This record gives sequence, structure tokens and C-alpha cells, in this order.
Amino acid sequence: MSSLRQLKKEATKTDRRKALILLSVVAFAAMLSGLYVTAYATNNDGNSTTLELWEPGLGFRGGGRTLDGCSRNGFVEVSAEYNQTVINIAESDEDVQNLLAEGYSISGVRPIIKTVVEADGSVVTKATKAIVMLKKDAKSTASVWVDLNAGSVTRIVILTRTVIEKS
Repeated sequence: MSSLRQLKKEATKTDRRKALILLSVVAFAAMLSGLYVTAYATNNDGNSTTLELWEPGLGFRGGGRTLDGCSRNGFVEVSAEYNQTVINIAESDEDVQNLLAEGYSISGVRPIIKTVVEADGSVVTKATKAIVMLKKDAKSTASVWVDLNAGSVTRIVILTRTVIEKS
């Protein structure tokens, strides 16, 4: 009887260990994906019109980004008129105005491109949403989500990084 109890204890201990390892791996993967998305969202110098196809909730569409900024589906050029329309909508929002007054500046516009296959097989690609990237010094960034159809800001995400350097 005691050996059966001992086997049960060892099995329970092994199951707990496996569960803890699995939980650690999942947490680590979630952390890495969060860092990757954050790095993507803050990696914009405002000079490039070459953008990755991005769909919220689905991640990168069309593959990863190469070193020259080209996705597997090719380059996407964004017109100055599209950028200005998105910026005008963002700047009309009171919260964005407050961020700009606090010292944030617009560092780029990233369209959210949606491709839909219609019932007849035709393919429609539109960029009806965009993310306006704001930057304040090297520590703070903000992502302003703009809906062009509604003509409004739908979400603002502010990221602030604190670095403590020690000698």
C-alpha cells in the first residue's frame, strides 16, 4: 500500500513539474510575441513609405519583413494624400492634441490593409484604418488607431520605457 501511495506522489510531482514547464514556455512565448509587436510598432523613422501588411489580431500578413523593408508580397507605397487624411483625423482628436502638446510628434503613418475575396471571386484591397505613430524622446511612443470610414480615433496605446543604467 505504501508503495502505491509513493508512486501516486511521484506521479503528481512529475505532472506538476510538466505543467510548470509548459506554463513557463507559454509565458515566454507570449512575452516574446509582445516584444516583437512592440518593436514593430515603435520601429518607424517617418522617412519610409515601405510598409508591412498588418492586420490586427492576425499578425503579419504575407510573411515577415526583410532587412530592406520589403514584405514577401512586395512594397506598399502610401500616398501623401492618404497620410495627410489620416493625420488630419488623428489631430482632430482631443486626446491626440493633448499628446502633441505634451511633446509627442508624429513619426509615421502605417495603413492597416484589408483584403477581401468577394462572393464572385473578385478581390478588394482597401486601407480603411491606419495607425499613426507618435514619438516623444527615446522613451515614449504612442500608437493612435484611426478609422477612416468613421473619421475618428478608435484607440490610443501609449508605451513608456524606463531605463535605469548602473555603472
